[in-house]
Amino acid sequence: MNKLSIGDLDLNGKRVLMRVDFNVPLANGRVADDTRIAAALDSIRYVLDNGGSVVLMSHLGRPKGKVDVELRLDPVAGRLEELLDCPVMKLNDCTGPGVEPAAEALRPGGVLLLENLRFHPEEEEGDEGFAKKLASLGDLYVDDAFGTCHRAHASVAVVPRLMDKAAAGFLLQKEIEYLGKAIADPEKPYAAILGGAKVSDKILVIENLLKKVDAVIIGGGMAYTFLKAQGKPIGTSKLEADRVDVAKDLLAKAQAAGVDILLPIDHVVAEKFEPDATSRVVDDIPNGWIALDIGPRTIELFSDKLKDTRTVIWNGPMGVFEMPAFAKGTEAIAKVLANSDATTIIGGGDTAAAVNQLGLADKMSHISTGGGASLEFLEGKELPGIAALSDK
Repeated sequence: MNKLSIGDLDLNGKRVLMRVDFNVPLANGRVADDTRIAAALDSIRYVLDNGGSVVLMSHLGRPKGKVDVELRLDPVAGRLEELLDCPVMKLNDCTGPGVEPAAEALRPGGVLLLENLRFHPEEEEGDEGFAKKLASLGDLYVDDAFGTCHRAHASVAVVPRLMDKAAAGFLLQKEIEYLGKAIADPEKPYAAILGGAKVSDKILVIENLLKKVDAVIIGGGMAYTFLKAQGKPIGTSKLEADRVDVAKDLLAKAQAAGVDILLPIDHVVAEKFEPDATSRVVDDIPNGWIALDIGPRTIELFSDKLKDTRTVIWNGPMGVFEMPAFAKGTEAIAKVLANSDATTIIGGGDTAAAVNQLGLADKMSHISTGGGASLEFLEGKELPGIAALSDK
């Protein structure tokens, strides 16, 4: 990585403006899952331990540029205070008359949390005037919010360009190292597992990975557009009709590149999309039935392919894992990876949620904190938040 990292900075006596991803679920005014807060602790503690102070900025939810009391960061500040075991001063705005004096009064070891950035429409607009106000709150900039690095927002892509030095935090550094290696220098054999609902979300990922991988394993709702492209019956399963030709083209490109594409050969189908719907396992999907998970023969086929891999990247569940009756495929693949010696990289979003839910997170090499950001990284795109950091 040719970008500055937090370890390259002299932090003594410095006020660090740090972009974190505290976009966490709330329930009854409390943080329901503190995974993202915990993920930023290493970078925050490192600044404090090295004589600096921290001004933290984050978004929460989608307030659409207006103040939404339900999306204030007060519960986050409370949980962060417990995890850090030190006081956290929470402000009621992120710019304005009360903010600059509070930042200037911060002493080494102090922690300040700004209010939800997205209460201001200028954040998502990437407004330079707004970015200048944020930039005035710190001496140095650290980005530890990989999940927003694909957004050209003010706090992500504009503020770092306005500051003396802008570096990656430990979390962002880890993301760049794991995902970067998976793109540039993966150990072979290398497999990509892609699932989730839509082919359209993954087209560019597949095209980019075809130059790198030995096999692409496709499950989830997106598999049925590929099966349709092969002329297979798919019943009322998820179909992107306008992407069938794209799927045909990707299958042809994979064949030309000598890359195996594995698709489901049997399916768990139901009469309707409901948790307690009558279900059965079939090879050919009957009319009026919808496929909601991969079947046992497919689990065996996919598992067998993964047995000898050295690098695996997984983005998207194999079925509707939120419904226990249709979670077996996702669970089986997660267990195969958990017991593998390969480097296993889990894309964020639903895949990370599934692995966490199964209690297998600590068995994976790396779990990405950004669903959309990890997809765009794997597409080979330059992410604005990473591009804006200072070069070494």
